[in-house]
Amino acid sequence: MEERAPGGQSPGLVQSLRRLAATLVALLQTRLELLATELEEERVRLVQVLLWGCIALAFLLLGVVMLTLFVVVLFWDTHRVLVSGLLALTFLAIGLAAAAVARSRARARSRLFSGSLAELANDREQLTPR
Repeated sequence: MEERAPGGQSPGLVQSLRRLAATLVALLQTRLELLATELEEERVRLVQVLLWGCIALAFLLLGVVMLTLFVVVLFWDTHRVLVSGLLALTFLAIGLAAAAVARSRARARSRLFSGSLAELANDREQLTPR
């Protein structure tokens, strides 16, 4: 006679369910590890972008200040006020344009977890009966 596990189920069915649960847990663990890896990569990338952006910004600002001083000194005897005003308007226009670009970029959506989402879609396709 066939032995039954507690609850009236056969040992083969219980073992199969345990294997299925272990497989699902392993699958979930793999996906979570992938997600954590993507988060870490994105964090490192953002830190690098911010660092290089700050370095670039500092040197660009220094260059703009020096160029402004050079142009003002060049026109010191003839049109120093006019040149100072034109340079100020130019800087304001560039700043406003950069702010508009930054605002539009901030509103754009990014695909932060695209690798994880693709793998989950692949998993769903593999597990869906045909």
